[in-house]
Amino acid sequence: MQRSPNIIVQMRLYPQLIKKTLPIALAVMLSLAAAQTVFSQPLNLPQEKTIGELELVHPFEKMMPTGIAVSQSQRQFVNFPRWGDDIPFTVAEIRDGELVPYPNLAINQATPENPADSFLSVQSVVVDPKNRLWVLDTGRIKFGPSEFGGPKLVGIDLNRNEIFQKILLPRDVALETTYLNDVRFDLQRGEAGMAFITDSSSRGPNGMIVVDLATGESWRRLHNHPSTQPEKAFLPIVEGQPLLNRPATGDPSPFAVGADGIAMGAEGNRLYYSPLSSRTLYSVSVEALLNRNLSDEAVADTVINHGSKGASDGLESDAQNRIYITDYENNAIHRRSSNGQINTLVHDPRILWPDTLALGNDSYLYFTANQLHRQPNFHQGQDLREKPYSLFRIPVDAQPVQLR
Repeated sequence: MQRSPNIIVQMRLYPQLIKKTLPIALAVMLSLAAAQTVFSQPLNLPQEKTIGELELVHPFEKMMPTGIAVSQSQRQFVNFPRWGDDIPFTVAEIRDGELVPYPNLAINQATPENPADSFLSVQSVVVDPKNRLWVLDTGRIKFGPSEFGGPKLVGIDLNRNEIFQKILLPRDVALETTYLNDVRFDLQRGEAGMAFITDSSSRGPNGMIVVDLATGESWRRLHNHPSTQPEKAFLPIVEGQPLLNRPATGDPSPFAVGADGIAMGAEGNRLYYSPLSSRTLYSVSVEALLNRNLSDEAVADTVINHGSKGASDGLESDAQNRIYITDYENNAIHRRSSNGQINTLVHDPRILWPDTLALGNDSYLYFTANQLHRQPNFHQGQDLREKPYSLFRIPVDAQPVQLR
């Protein structure tokens, strides 16, 4: 049988081709083997360090908390706003590791038809200098509009576990769009003390609400002042991702929430605050907030911009006039000294959206971490939260402000 000339030529070329390509193939194989050998070995690469001593106080396996309050005898109270989850009770005490509706289950059963008679959606709980618990009810279930009787401040006697005062905010103070966020107290002023509440509304005017505890009267201050509004073009980066409102349908929109965190200065002269959508710390004269004869412009003239402190949710203060600041972009809690110096107390990847702070007289700073940024409204309707949520505490060399 005769062979084709082309086949003969190819057979004669094979040794030459092999001679030329074999070294290259061997080199490639050896390189790949070496690479696999290197990268298959465990590497001790540098990584971000944690700071501080983080102690888990209570895990929340079902409901998402926001507020935390600690009494002078270390009783712990938490709240769960009705934002959309199944919330059987919106205020609870932690007793022996269990959540117990507080002061009872009945008042925690929302009655929108009689908004003044129950807790509808509580955003904050705070223990005042007289060791009384105050419940701040937004009156807005699932962020819907409120009706008179819904937005309220309710005082509970911790000795008797009974309500001793209920202050309903009028419609010209708690507007239909108002979102009552946090509250602080100065019991040295007025006949029975004064309360100061932030309005963090994302759909209406922001500002500060002042409440006379003796009379129940209340009024707005810093109404829509720039210091109470979200910063323009504010874009927080949380867990490495830009945080935007991302509905299941429609276009993303900025995360824009007004005055949120609040803290009373140690001497009661200045009230510190910050919008949630901001990295700036402000303060205002307490005397100006209380003087109803002053014009809005005169009150605004007392506002001080204290500079950048990071993007924060909750604020707290101590008897040494230091301000504690959550940092939801960096999983951290900072402390600002009266000279403006800021130090990090704790930084830990488990602090997923530090929300509310409470300084106990046991020299621990308590705070909730609730993964707020993982809610469905930020992720096209997908809920990325992972149970449990957490109540943490860290040791601090401090005592709470006691203006009484």
